[in-house]
Amino acid sequence: MSQHKLDARNTLCPMPVIKTQNKINELQAGDVVEVTCTDPGALNDIPAWCRINGHLVISTHENDDEVVIVIKVQD
Repeated sequence: MSQHKLDARNTLCPMPVIKTQNKINELQAGDVVEVTCTDPGALNDIPAWCRINGHLVISTHENDDEVVIVIKVQD
């Protein structure tokens, strides 16, 4: 398992989801990626994408104007 970070700040829907998808496609099962976004819609969109694609959202939180989503990659 390895930790990764994805900076999707200053992009609007659907780019945070697309960037997350592309990053997860590069990773192995068990890896964890922390996605940082400024698009408030990502707080709903990325977890929805994870549910559809079988990945685990470990946590979501907001820091000022940023949304941070931590995802564990599943098989």
